[in-house]
Amino acid sequence: MDVPGISTREHAAEKPVSRRLLSFHIALGAALFALVFVYCERSVADPDLWWHLRNAQYLLSTHHLPRVDMYSFTLAGSPWIDHEWLSEIPYYLAYRAFGMRGVFALELVVVESIVFAILFFSYRYGGSIMASWVATCLGVMLAAVNIGPRTILFGWMSLLVLLAILWRYQTTGKGPLWAIPLLFCVWVNTHGSWLVGLIVFVVIIAAGAFQGSYGKLEVIPWPREKLRKLIVTLAASIAALFLNPYTYRLVFYPFDLAFRQKLNIARVEEWASVDFHEPRGKLVLVFLFALLISAVAARVRWTLPELILTLFALYTSLTYVRFLFLAAILVVPILARRLSFLPPYPREIDTPIVNACVVAVLVGIMAWQLPSATALEKEIARQYPLRSIAYLRTHSQGARVFNHFGWGGYLIWNAPEIPTFIDGRTDIFDHKGVLKDYLDVTDMKNSLDILDRYQVRYVLFTPKEALAYLLEHTERWKVAYRDDVSIVFERTPDHR
Repeated sequence: MDVPGISTREHAAEKPVSRRLLSFHIALGAALFALVFVYCERSVADPDLWWHLRNAQYLLSTHHLPRVDMYSFTLAGSPWIDHEWLSEIPYYLAYRAFGMRGVFALELVVVESIVFAILFFSYRYGGSIMASWVATCLGVMLAAVNIGPRTILFGWMSLLVLLAILWRYQTTGKGPLWAIPLLFCVWVNTHGSWLVGLIVFVVIIAAGAFQGSYGKLEVIPWPREKLRKLIVTLAASIAALFLNPYTYRLVFYPFDLAFRQKLNIARVEEWASVDFHEPRGKLVLVFLFALLISAVAARVRWTLPELILTLFALYTSLTYVRFLFLAAILVVPILARRLSFLPPYPREIDTPIVNACVVAVLVGIMAWQLPSATALEKEIARQYPLRSIAYLRTHSQGARVFNHFGWGGYLIWNAPEIPTFIDGRTDIFDHKGVLKDYLDVTDMKNSLDILDRYQVRYVLFTPKEALAYLLEHTERWKVAYRDDVSIVFERTPDHR
């Protein structure tokens, strides 16, 4: 029986892996994990990590979720929902147990698990370990934009669980559909990417409502009973979204982001479109060329879910770079299936001893390169204004500070006595106009007047920005502290 997404006439049965080839598979996996390790090692000091830690600390110490802004002076007391509250808890527990090494270890385990799932799913879907490995390596390099101690990682894990359940249901008819509403109940409390999962679910259901064959496209219908069960599961999953402490407001959040947070989408870097002049953009081009060439060269026919999900992933990822991770999850298995024309690994030249040595060397290098607590602290000191914050603790005495956007979260975690002007909780600042004022200040649009309006006494910024040049050459401001990372300006006494 053919089912949507898989044509059993074309998808060969999985061949058992011989003991001789098992060592080669492990060596490929070790090489892929080493690549992931490199990206994780570079990304531990994410700007949003800090306010996530503070939210989780507040929740676990008070047993209440934040419902108003507690961190800024610009919007103190304004209504706010912590839409990622559940995914913040693991990072805080890891930090409390092992410090920043715990955060790094959690990030590494989560990302490696995601990549292993993509590789495994690609192998089961395409049947070629070499094609799956090549496609997954490309996917890892695309997904690097979201590699870090970020809450969205748990959203991508949830998407892979959804795909695994649907894959099992498609191929065996025995997938645990009952688990999908539970998954969405957890997912909505974890990250707003649940909407992506819902779209994927709807596409897979809807694509099975048709039947036909059109050149290289084959449309395989769902049997009526299976289609009925999927529709019931979808309805239950939508209902499960409302099982959250913020009720409808949490469900509405992704739509609020898409349609109301205009400046957030327009100005925050991870919402930018792919720039093909940058290294990341050139990598995307390689991925697109590989997909195009494989689609032409391979004899494998497309199914309707494959086609729609590929177009959806490409549109979202080319429009917003943060969704390149989504492209890695959805498109890599499809690409791997079409790269199956690549020559298979010749068994006769396989050398288990060499493979074992390669694995041992890679594991040894990763173990040797595991960052120490000191190394992680140095990386944080390189990116964040530790000494400037120490100065402000001593001198600001409750005065208002205009801070750099990327440092707001660090202030929330490490200097809660210094309320922020703005931080990574972009939604509330976009709604209330503070984000616009911040951008106007940094874009040199009435900068001094806006600082006056908010009664700012200190400015904490990077020394090479245009705002720093302006304040350094303005009578009403003076340099109070400076180092290689940051500069602190203080309003002169005559203009307070």
